[in-house]
Amino acid sequence: MADQRRFSQRGPRGPRGPARPKRTGALGRADTGERAAVGRTPRVRHRPTGRAAILVVVLAVLIVSYASSMKAYLQQRHDMDTLQSEIAQRQRSIESLQEQKKRWQDPAYVAQQARARFGYVMPGQISYVALDSHGHRIDPEATLGKPSTVGVPQKPTAWWEDAWGSVELAGKPPKQDTSGPATTINGAAGSNQKE
Repeated sequence: MADQRRFSQRGPRGPRGPARPKRTGALGRADTGERAAVGRTPRVRHRPTGRAAILVVVLAVLIVSYASSMKAYLQQRHDMDTLQSEIAQRQRSIESLQEQKKRWQDPAYVAQQARARFGYVMPGQISYVALDSHGHRIDPEATLGKPSTVGVPQKPTAWWEDAWGSVELAGKPPKQDTSGPATTINGAAGSNQKE
């Protein structure tokens, strides 16, 4: 009898028709004395379904794959930037070497380099080498010294004063050293003696 009552309240399964009673109440069932309490709401249960679990797994796989792809992309960009800067540096080096190769095809440049690097001179020329007090060659410096170490700055003079000074010097020439150039350097004091 209870089964018949429940069946009659729920109605037959199938398409809605005139034989099926209308559902009423909060859950779509006919109101009975069990749900008659006013202000009481039914509990809603949230259970994870298979679809939600699959969605979470798919999202995790996508995040991992995109993260690894992004890491590879950033690494490749860094490698490309490094290689491009290296290519630009090598191109500048190639251009510099090509310019140097053009210079070496000039005979005047070859002669200048032979004089500077090896001390060669042309036939009939005399080469002078400046030595320090220890007998070592003094190499010219490519940098300028500080003005304070050079000396006291001189007041500029007019050109006619320089011209008149040369006229006076011509009338009174300085004494010439007849000892000649030094051939050896003796001692740390650098006293020059002719042999």
